[in-house]
Amino acid sequence: MNILGISAGFHDAAATVLNEGGDILFAAHSERYSKKKSDANFCSPLIRELEQYNPIGTVAYYEQPLVKQIRQLYAGQGFEWNKLSTKKLVHDQIGYAKWWDLKHYKNYSHHLSHAAAGFQTSTFDRATVVVIDAVGEFDTISIWGAEYVNERATYKKLWSQKYPHSIGMFYSAMTQRVGLKPNEEEYILMGMAAYGERGFGDLLKMDAIDHEWDIKFKQNMHTGIECKYLTSSTSDMDVAAAAQDLAEDLILNVMLRAKQFNWSKNLVYMGGVALNCAANARIGNYFDDIWIMPNPGDAGSSLGAAALAYGGRVNWTTAYLGHNIPGVYPVNDILDELLTRQIVGVASGRAEFGPRALGNRSLLADPRGSTIKEKVNDIKRRQQFRPFAPVILEELADTYFDMPRGWSDSRYMQTIARCRVPELFPAIIHYDGTSRVQTVPKDGSGIRELLEKWYVMTGCPMLLNTSLNIRGEPMVNDRADADRFEQKYGIKVVS
Repeated sequence: MNILGISAGFHDAAATVLNEGGDILFAAHSERYSKKKSDANFCSPLIRELEQYNPIGTVAYYEQPLVKQIRQLYAGQGFEWNKLSTKKLVHDQIGYAKWWDLKHYKNYSHHLSHAAAGFQTSTFDRATVVVIDAVGEFDTISIWGAEYVNERATYKKLWSQKYPHSIGMFYSAMTQRVGLKPNEEEYILMGMAAYGERGFGDLLKMDAIDHEWDIKFKQNMHTGIECKYLTSSTSDMDVAAAAQDLAEDLILNVMLRAKQFNWSKNLVYMGGVALNCAANARIGNYFDDIWIMPNPGDAGSSLGAAALAYGGRVNWTTAYLGHNIPGVYPVNDILDELLTRQIVGVASGRAEFGPRALGNRSLLADPRGSTIKEKVNDIKRRQQFRPFAPVILEELADTYFDMPRGWSDSRYMQTIARCRVPELFPAIIHYDGTSRVQTVPKDGSGIRELLEKWYVMTGCPMLLNTSLNIRGEPMVNDRADADRFEQKYGIKVVS
């Protein structure tokens, strides 16, 4: 019987299905089906798609409900009696449909689910696992020693930090400080940081930090941040730069602490903070090999919970795990649109599991055009300062980018790198000269074939790649979504 992993009830609901051999049959975000950004709950279209994976005998939940409620009570957020039981939480999400043959209900701690989502999808037999997020039940940072014993994944907690001391909540508080939506628009703050002047981080540190090494804050960032030294006259861009600088320093302190346990030179890094690709560029100084599962946040913990219930190594082969739009990847149609109009949408194959489009639900463009960045930002209704990512043939990445230590590849857009020839590719270069690079190996994928043919035809080894959505909306999921996008925004979407 299959195993269903669930992340739901609070935010970023998602489902993962594993079979008895550890294969990932399906993994998807609820928001892609409900069309509600960061949807906390399952919806009928997602449940209907899950029906094809019956029989499901075990459901695994990504948190410990009672402990979570105790923490929320402690934090002054109230107590939700309807969220105390794993069984009730599950049935509130998926119902009591006859096709569910559930016999086992399991729950695991929030941070352990994060850790398992990373370690059990990695190729490592032994690894140091670091989890950094806003807050789980009580943990906000945790360091684990993970290894397989008799083919079963085992975890030893080496160190942790508790609520309210949280790097993730700090970054969310700074996101709110510049007028953005916390718990959703942190990535915009990261983009803003490149425009700010350095040097304000010390002022922010005086406002926020009580003990840097132990990651202790002067304030509870859950309710925002009050700044005495970083005044209201400081520009939003400078505030963003200060927040990014301080966050990076704190993250690197955690990595140094993790390294000093001498558990393994392999690093698995998970939690929402692991999406900070600017900080990720620096962690290779501490570990030899790095794995960040491409959905390191709470939605990805649906996979972690399922992996814990399974117990062994999960057969990770691809991030294309969601809803399927059948058909052959439309390489020639994409090329035609790129050569004639420079911008094209693609909705083909299975949707990406994670927050970043990797070619199957993407808006693609020629990165060489001087006005392309402006045009794509207009299409997506985004601020003009926002950067775009390049997708490039993996074997040519080092030719065009200074790939940081520890990142021999960046298949899931997880790190930034400085472009060696920024003048050639203005559409994918951020203000500071860096790009969030996605490398594509010789894996036989549609996006690989597209890049190969594009390179032969144009001499350009990369394309601009951004998610097929509009700011504030979930990514396109099915063909009907693609048709609506095409009709509303006037961009051809091929399948």
